[in-house]
Amino acid sequence: MNYQGVLTKMQTEFGNPIQYYLVFADDFLHMNQLLGKDMEITFSGHQCLNCSKSKKIYRQGFCYDCFYSSPAVGDWIMKPELSTAHLGIADRDLDYETRVQLQPHIVYLALSSEVKVGVTRKTQVPTRWIDQGAEKALAIVEVPNRYLAGITEVALKQHFSDKTNWRKMLTNEIVSLDLLSHRHEILDKLPGEVREYFDIDKADLYELQYPVLEYPKKINSLNLDKEASYKGKLMGIKGQYLIFQDGTVFNIRGFEGYKVTIEV
Repeated sequence: MNYQGVLTKMQTEFGNPIQYYLVFADDFLHMNQLLGKDMEITFSGHQCLNCSKSKKIYRQGFCYDCFYSSPAVGDWIMKPELSTAHLGIADRDLDYETRVQLQPHIVYLALSSEVKVGVTRKTQVPTRWIDQGAEKALAIVEVPNRYLAGITEVALKQHFSDKTNWRKMLTNEIVSLDLLSHRHEILDKLPGEVREYFDIDKADLYELQYPVLEYPKKINSLNLDKEASYKGKLMGIKGQYLIFQDGTVFNIRGFEGYKVTIEV
């Protein structure tokens, strides 16, 4: 069967294992059902996720013009400490930024290759951790806006990484560590204005199981700009990556806005 559409990040459902869905405008694939089967991915064009025009994708599924104009990709997305909606100051669109920034945010520790610190909206738990391929995750503090989460992340980056080693994550080279023990050492590292939100007794540890039949020993990334068509046997899904039997991995999120045909 053939499925055609524009790539967006896979939708997920928390479970044991996590369930993955690749959703197009008129159809969807339940990706877990394709494990152990051959599939072919063929690139056929671009469509900006913001303006829907057939323009080359620049970053994050957006064309160049939309990337530098849409409030959905402002600098404060990647750097929460730059958030200003709590001050009533706009970056690109104050209404949009108020809706997104002025809601509960979680600062967390996650174990995807080694321990990392990160920020997400409370509504994105545990989706954010699934998208990162985290094996375990633990909320540190819940704060009322993105700015406070951002300055907390900046402070904790002095002690923990804020990046995932995606190669180790995909080859399952995961350090075995106790996130709860790290949480007990956090309070003195938090900014003063955030310490009131820290509850030492509240510690919900998430453990995530991914649908992977076999992890590769070495990996090679599929780049649709260089290889417009690829066929392989799907052996696993982790984070937003498809893992194939020959060690090829495909980052769905890295190619949002690309039009593809998938044959299964």
